[in-house]
Amino acid sequence: MAQSPTVYDPFCGRGTTIYAARKLGLRSYGLDISPIAVAIAQAKLASAELENVTALGEKLVAKTPKDVPGSPFFRRAFSKKTLLQICSLREGLLNEKQVTDESAILRAAALGCLHGPLPIGDGTPSYFSNQMPRTFASKPDYSLRYWRDRDMFPPNASVIDVLTKKLKRITDLNADSLSCIQNVKCLDARKATSFGRINGPIVTVTSPPYYGMRTYVQDQWLRMWFLGGAEEISYENHNQLCHSGHERFIEDLAKVWGIIGKHAQNEAHLYVRFGGIPSVKSDPRKILKASLEEAGCWKLVSVRNAQTSHSGKRQADYMGRESDPTIEFDFHAVLN
Repeated sequence: MAQSPTVYDPFCGRGTTIYAARKLGLRSYGLDISPIAVAIAQAKLASAELENVTALGEKLVAKTPKDVPGSPFFRRAFSKKTLLQICSLREGLLNEKQVTDESAILRAAALGCLHGPLPIGDGTPSYFSNQMPRTFASKPDYSLRYWRDRDMFPPNASVIDVLTKKLKRITDLNADSLSCIQNVKCLDARKATSFGRINGPIVTVTSPPYYGMRTYVQDQWLRMWFLGGAEEISYENHNQLCHSGHERFIEDLAKVWGIIGKHAQNEAHLYVRFGGIPSVKSDPRKILKASLEEAGCWKLVSVRNAQTSHSGKRQADYMGRESDPTIEFDFHAVLN
């Protein structure tokens, strides 16, 4: 019987490929330089009982936090009770000696509930915060003006109730997984040392950041705070792919494809979803093809029009915002 392939995603993001592999009964590995993406992707490999996850959350929330932000933004973004509970949960997760399946699920759920729209009507809110976008965190000064102008206040939410509401919707929380949460690591795919030894045939399925996407760190600043970052926005992007020019960006992508090629065996396949950002002039087909050519170890088999981000949940949903979406493409290459 042929050996099942190992699925690899060097730009795993929030774990779509990782989760799909799990559902198909395949072993998978993922890398990403974003701690947020890694935290969420790890949870998609975790397996735990709901009551064990909520019990851990209750234990952590019951402790008194040592560090509670006092800026006007945090005081208006969350109710006093909710902010104390968030900080207790944050400190408890940051102080754990080793990530467990339960803590991975709890951390990812908290990141998802950290900010979003205010609830409509009674009942348990879906998010902890005052009115905010769900996919990115608006800047503090803008948020404060928005809330004050509209006389908006945060819900007096119970962190555990909100998390339980979210987790109850996940029907396969305790399903078996061939891969463990440690298979997803916060590492740079451009470095050969980030790749461990992987046996058997490799199928790489990935979607790199599109050229010109520079604001992910800033857009996710509040979630970065929850994971141990500063209370203020950081504008440093040291670890991102280089977006200063097409040539540098292509060079970075080529490094990743080249490293994967060295790890791969015969009959290895590479599948890439890639597109562009409306505000940045670029041709995604030329960029991706050039990166494969520079890597020198992959043969391009096909390029398929994947339509636009309106056809499904895509990276472009979080990049263009109010701009018209651009065409995205699916590339398939095989090892030379």
